[in-house]
Amino acid sequence: MNEPSFAYFRRSLYALVCTFGLAVTAHAQSGLSAIQLAERAVLEAQQADADHYVPDLMQAAREGLIQAQAQAASRSRSEQRKAEALAARVAADADLARARSEQAKAEASVLQRRQEIEALREQLDRPATEAAE
Repeated sequence: MNEPSFAYFRRSLYALVCTFGLAVTAHAQSGLSAIQLAERAVLEAQQADADHYVPDLMQAAREGLIQAQAQAASRSRSEQRKAEALAARVAADADLARARSEQAKAEASVLQRRQEIEALREQLDRPATEAAE
């Protein structure tokens, strides 16, 4: 009756090309998200004053981020894969720097509170010893 025409093959080919194009775009966006996560982690570490508390780790994270961004811009798939792995390491380094900075701030705050408590204890002991004399 009706013979299949080449128009059916053309539609299938278009669908296949569109699907492949979407898959490539999705893969490229996943690489960008790794870079974006690394950028966000470095920014959060900077906001937590990690430059002050762990400058070496922050410098390494910044340099790694620059390198990952350069690799992500490459057309080579192996370079883009390396960029994703490097971006993940940069994000981990930046998160570690932020955590260490927050820890150092907390320790400084605890030390300050202990000094204040000790000063208050000394003030409380003085009137008691002066009144006893």
